[in-house]
This record gives sequence, C-alpha cells and structure tokens, in this order.
Amino acid sequence: MATSAPDSSPHRPPERSPGILGREEELHRLSLLLGNARNGRGGSLLLIGEPGIGKTTLLRRGGSGPGFRVLAADGFEAESALPYAGLQRLCRPLEGAFDGVPERHRRALEIALGLADGPAPDRYLVGLGLLGLFAGAATASPLVCRVDDAHLMDPETLDALAFVARRLLVEPVALLFAGRDEAGLVERLSGVPELTLSGLEPEAALELLAATAVGPVDPAAAAQIAHATGGNPLALIDLATAFSPAMLAELGVSSEPVPIGRRLESHYASTVRAAGAEVATWVLLAAADATGDVDLLAAAAAVHGLGAEALDGAEASGLIEVRGVVRFRHPLVRSAVYNAAGGPARRRAHAALAVAAEELGLVEREAWHAARATVGTDAGVADRLEQVADLAGRRGGVLSRATTLARAADLTPDGPVRDARRVGAAEAALGAGAAHLAARLLDHLDGHAETGTAGVDPVLRGRTLQVRAALSLFNADPVALSSAPATLVAAADLFRGRAPDLEQRALLRAFDTLAVTERAARGVTPSGVGRRLAEGADAADGPLAEVLRGLAALIELPYADAVGPARVAFGALLALPDEQYLEMGVPLAALGAFLWDEAGRSAALGRAAALARDAGALQALDALLWIMSLAELSGGTVTRAVAFTEAVREVRRTIGYGAENVINAAVMAWTGSPRDVVLAIGEGAAAIGFGGVGSAAVAAVAARDLADGGYRDAFDRLRPLIEDPFLQVTPLQLPDYVEAAARCGHLAEARAAAARLAALASANQSSWCRGVAERAAALVADGAEAEKHFLASEEALASTEAEVDLGRTLLVHGEWLRRARRRAEAGRRLQEAIRILERSGADTFLPRARAELEACGLRPDPRAGGPGHDLTPREQSVAEQAAAGRTNAEIAANLYLSPNTVDYHLRKVFQKLGVTSRRQLADRLAAGG
Repeated sequence: MATSAPDSSPHRPPERSPGILGREEELHRLSLLLGNARNGRGGSLLLIGEPGIGKTTLLRRGGSGPGFRVLAADGFEAESALPYAGLQRLCRPLEGAFDGVPERHRRALEIALGLADGPAPDRYLVGLGLLGLFAGAATASPLVCRVDDAHLMDPETLDALAFVARRLLVEPVALLFAGRDEAGLVERLSGVPELTLSGLEPEAALELLAATAVGPVDPAAAAQIAHATGGNPLALIDLATAFSPAMLAELGVSSEPVPIGRRLESHYASTVRAAGAEVATWVLLAAADATGDVDLLAAAAAVHGLGAEALDGAEASGLIEVRGVVRFRHPLVRSAVYNAAGGPARRRAHAALAVAAEELGLVEREAWHAARATVGTDAGVADRLEQVADLAGRRGGVLSRATTLARAADLTPDGPVRDARRVGAAEAALGAGAAHLAARLLDHLDGHAETGTAGVDPVLRGRTLQVRAALSLFNADPVALSSAPATLVAAADLFRGRAPDLEQRALLRAFDTLAVTERAARGVTPSGVGRRLAEGADAADGPLAEVLRGLAALIELPYADAVGPARVAFGALLALPDEQYLEMGVPLAALGAFLWDEAGRSAALGRAAALARDAGALQALDALLWIMSLAELSGGTVTRAVAFTEAVREVRRTIGYGAENVINAAVMAWTGSPRDVVLAIGEGAAAIGFGGVGSAAVAAVAARDLADGGYRDAFDRLRPLIEDPFLQVTPLQLPDYVEAAARCGHLAEARAAAARLAALASANQSSWCRGVAERAAALVADGAEAEKHFLASEEALASTEAEVDLGRTLLVHGEWLRRARRRAEAGRRLQEAIRILERSGADTFLPRARAELEACGLRPDPRAGGPGHDLTPREQSVAEQAAAGRTNAEIAANLYLSPNTVDYHLRKVFQKLGVTSRRQLADRLAAGG
C-alpha cells in the first residue's frame, strides 16, 4: 500500500507523561522505594527493558517529588572503558561533602575520581568511600541516585554503586538503575532488586495513542497498531506524532508491517537524511561520541568544515536537544543514526573526534576514538591505548585496564608485543575477578607466548603459565587444577635467571596450590616442589628467600631439623610489607600448623585479615577468612570456625556473589550435618582437584565419629590419611588417630602415633602439641602413668587457644576417672568439659560428655551453656567489636557498613541483651551472653 510521507514536523508533547500510563505496579514499587528512603531506610531498584519501553520515563519519576536531592548520570559507550567515568559525573555535585568521609576511604575515592594521586585503590575501598559520601550527603535530605543506560556505564562505576546498593539499610538513600539486559548488567548489579518492564496493556496503549495523536484515530486501526507495537510506549508516541490520523488509519489496516524496532530506526534514519548532508554528519558525530560534550563535538565538526548552522539544523530536526550537553531524544534515535551510517562514515566520524580530542587534551578519549577509527592494526594507536590502560590501572580501574589493553592487543601487529599485551590484559582481568575474560584472552594468543618459539621471551611464557594456573582455581578444571603446582614450577623455571622476583612468587603460588590440591596434585611431587623452593630461595636475597627456605624445610627435612628454618620463615612472613603480607595466608597457616603455634597462627592470620579489610581487598579477605575457618578446627574453637565461615558469606554478599555457595564441609561435619552429605561434598571437591577439601571433610567426619563413640569408623577413615601423610596436615590428625586406635583395640598403631606426637612436642616446644601428645600418651598408658599424662595435658592446654582440645582432654580424663570409680573427681572434670565444649561450639561431643556425667549420677551444671540470646551473626560481630572498645566508625570500616547501619545493629543488640552501655555489653559477652 502506498502512503504519503510521514509528517516529520515536531509536535508539542501532551501535558501528561504518557510513558507512565499503565505502570501502576511499577509506580508502586518506585513509590515504596522512595518512601523508604524518605523514612531513613535505603534501597535500590533496577529497571530492565528494551528501547522505548518506558524505563527512562519511569526512572525520572524517581526523586521528582519535593524534598529529595537527586544525582543523575547516564552510561555512554564512549566512556565505558574509562574507569569511574560515570562516578566522576555523579559525584561532582557532592565535592563539598568529601570531608565527612573517613580519611582512608576518602583517599581511595579521590584517587579513583582523579582528584588525588596515590597507589591504585581496591575497588571495594572505593565503594566504602562512596557509601560514606552518599550517607553524609543524605543527612540533610534524602538522596536519590539515578543511572540511565546502565548497561553502557563503565564497570568500575557499576561495581562501586552495586557495592553501595548491597550495603544500604538505614541510610536515606535510594539508587535507581535503568538499562537493557545486556553487557552482564544484571550480574554486575547482583543483589539489586530487578523490575522487568514490558509493553503497555491494550487499554493503556490505546489511551497513550489517543493522547499523543494530533486528532482522533480510528478505534480499529488504533487497536491493530497497539497490538503490532507490543505496547511499546516510544513506538506509539513516535507513530502518533510522525503520522497523521488518516495515515494511522491506513497503517492499521495495511498488510505491511508497522514501523517499529528496526523499522522505526529506519524511520529515524530517513529523518536524518532528509535534514541534509551537513546535519547528518553533525548528528553522526554526536552519535559516535555519545558523551554530549559540546566543545568536543564542535571541534570535531570543524574538522569536517561544519559550522554552528549544522548544529542548529540538527536541533531543529527534533532528534537532539542542547542543554549544556547534546542529548538525543531517545537512545533508539542515536542507535538509528549510528547504525544507518556505513563503516567508512563511522570511521571518519571517530577520526575527526580523535583529532578534536587531541586538540582539547582529552588523552583517553583521543585513544578510544582513534581505535574505533582504525581498520586492521596500527602500532601507534595501540601504544596510546596501552598508555590509557596504564592510567586506568593507576586509578584502580583493573577491569578497564584489562579491556583497554585487550583492544590495544587487537590493534597490535602479530608478534610477541601483541601476545604480551594479551597476557597483561589477562592478568588484569584475573585481578578484577573476570576469569572468563582472562580465559578468552589466552585463547586468542598467537601461540608465541605458550611455545618455545625461538626469540620469544621466556618471562612472557612464564606469565602465561601463571595465568593458566590461576584460572584452574576459578574454573575448577580437574586436569588443570591438579596440574597447577607443576604448571607454576614450570613458570618458575622460565623465570630462573631472568626475573628472580617472579620466580620466587611463582614458587610461593606453587606451594599454595599444592596445599589446595594435596594428594590430587599431578605432574610434580611434594618433594619436587620442596627442592625447587630451596633453589628459588637462592635466586635473590630478602624475606621471601627465608620464607622459601622454611617451606622447603617443612617439606624436605626431618621434623627436628626443619623447626628452626620454619620458625625463621614464619618471622620473615611477619616482617613483610603489608601489600605482600595480604597474599601469604597459606604459608602463614601452613607454618603455624607445622610449628603447632596456634596463637601465633591466629594472630598472624587475624592481622592479614585486618589489613585486607583496611585495604578493601575483599577477594584476599575472602581467602583469608576461609583459611581461618579451617585453621580453627585444629587448635581453636568451632565457634570461631563458624564465625569465620559466616564472615566469608558476608564478604561474598558484599562482593555480589551468592552466599549460599559457601559450603565448608569440615565445619558442616562439626556442626551436625549428615555424614553422607559431608563426605559427598568432600569426594566431589577432591574429584575436581581440591584434595585438601576432601581430606579435611574425612578428618572432620572422623572427629564426629569419635564424638559419637564410633571408634572403629574413625580409625578406618583416618588410617589411609595417616599412612599416606601430607606435609603439615597429617600430624594434626594424629591425636584423633590415637584415640580411635586405642579405643578400638589397635594399641600398636596408637602407641606408634603417640610416640610421634611426643617427638614433635619435644622438637617444637609447643604447649598445644605437648597437650595433645600427653593426652595421647595417657590413652595408651595404664594406672598412675595414665593419670600423670592426663594432668600434664590439662596443664599444657590450659595456657593455649586450643579450647576444643582442652575440653576433649577433660572429657577423656573424666571417662578414665569414672572407670577408676573416682566419681566425684570424674564429675568435676566432666562438668568443666561440658562448659568448655559448649563455649567452644564443639556440640557434637556434648551428648557423650553428658551421658558420662549422668553415669556418675550427676547432671550438667545449669550455669553452663551457650549464649542466652538470639543475636544474628551480623549483630554478634557488631557486639564483639563494640565490646572491644571500637567506635561506630571503626566498626563500620571493619564490617563494610555505614556508621548508621552499625548504630542500628547496636541498638538491636542492646535491646536483645538488656544492656544500656558498652561496658555492660562487654561484661555480658564476657559472661557468655
């Protein structure tokens, strides 16, 4: 059907906001969010939908009422690789509020925003700074932060905003995002509630069409158009304003498709062409840059010989408006303009923008546009992009550095330089947690970096192997993970004699992955790793050399000979600079366990965790807390192990990961989970290469067997682990092995293991080791000799942090005393055992202890028991820190909260515990709740 040309003259929009029609449910969600913010309860919302669906209209209702302070920023493709570009625009109105942010957080935020120089901040520390800034800015009036086209926002800005969104609780702050479900938007804003927008209902669509058209529309045609557009508000508005009522009537009954989607884009492109070549060129420049920078666009237009009249014509077309910046009437218009231009025209536009950006000193923008203007490779542009990537890294934009360096690699001619840039980009991607991007970059290597091709830098090959080994942990690839220690040793070999610092660090990572894989490691033996550690220690002097020597001794030397070097290595770790110390969780835990120094291990890991919190290094903190939770099960308390596991969950919620995926099999065994479930988890982990998880699960279930009196089961589980020993782990399992063997009739095995423990205690002089060695000796002795060892065990363990071990010594001593018919003495021991086991969270041993006490004719002391409150894990953490004398601001920094949220939790703690001061709180917690 032939129709006349659509009427492209602009019409005055209706007085109502037609895009809101039929949005009752969405408006309710929005009103609820804003009402909560007004009442001091923060929140967030992500509006998802296709172009024209009404996201922007609904978004701009957020905070449009009186009493709100509104911040707004749009995502731009041209800035999507510039770290914190969106945050710079968003925070510009708040520069006067920076003074209220804690100094460390403020400094991180200022560096990220380019307001100060300094070491690149961790992205989560930037998020803390932003949380403090928003909370401070909202003290006078509720704050609404609106982000449109969030799918085009740079990832660092989205990460910081998502961090804030997940921490809002009692701050009068609302975060509103709108965007398309692409570019990983939903995943990056994990934890932010989503609201998917669809087309209008038929009645609302008809009402919108009637309200927007210049005259009455035939009802049947209107219904057909509403159906054909799927209720898309933008399509309805544009059809009503671009077509006369008569044309709409013809369109409604035509067999030709209604111009929506790509056809609507075609309509916009026709409008641009009709405006003339100069206007089309100017509008294309605006579409190619998308930041709306008037000065930049004017300079780029001048490169094309265009003057102000071209801008006037573009504005007169109704497609753009100029209000400080250039904006398209809708993102779909920009998309139509850009996509309708051919590749050569787009590249000319980007080339002009690159020239203009260089004239204006916009280094990052120049490189970005120059890259878009390039076909094939261009070494000069690639060099400039690499400089931009380095700038991004210095501001903490690790992911932006990765993506920019990857683009620089694409523009680099084939050869080692291209591979070096791709490897560098993969390293940066790993640092940002983007394992999928790192893997893709390695898959696109030209081959030089992974083969022994003549002339290829061995250091680059070693770096490639390091990335591959790290990826195996992210991807849980059984073959790659089991081979990771061997892969890292191979990387160290490539660094040998060329990069001693990299060699030593690769060897430390080899030890880390060996601790993860344990008996599942393939391609290298522990002894092979030990020998290589010793060689690496000689590569360069310094603290890391001492650490490597100590770890080599742990693996290679007889125990008595290894204690000295291990102790020196532990001290060398403690002396490392903070930024290195953060990465040493595995060596700290391994050496602490090897030396049976539970207090030193706990303090060292606690210091590392505190440093990670201070630096906002949440990924490092996640790993450290996991290590601490496992360490507490040997030489600590189950209570602290559970608390550290819960802290891991909290960190992962903060990062945006699913906390339900935090499954610590060993802790599960100690807290009553079914044996078959725990063992299945352990077996599954071991099957994909996490051998340490598997052996820890088996050992924990064996402890559970001992608690239940299943001595034969415990012996059968532990025997394979004892007969195939693994470094510092197996000696920690000897005390349980002795108890299981002694109680099920394997006295020879029990005595041999007890003798080994005694030798260890003699060499390390550890009170913890001596305590469990004396208990083992008591279990294989008779009469007065046994009692002497029991008493020695109690005395040794009383001065340690190994509370569960002390409780278990009192338990088995009490059992021995009852069998010796010394019931009164047995009762005292058992009462104390129950008190300590309850306090330390070792509930699995309580039925055995209580049954033994009842056999003495006694009942548990009613004063014994766990805490008499129902504090949540978060409240417990806040209470403990407040009781320790920390201020709300200090607690907020440690727990990644705002001071307002800390105050909220503290008030709930006071109410639950019936206290009115921090001193009373400290007394109540010290008394056990």
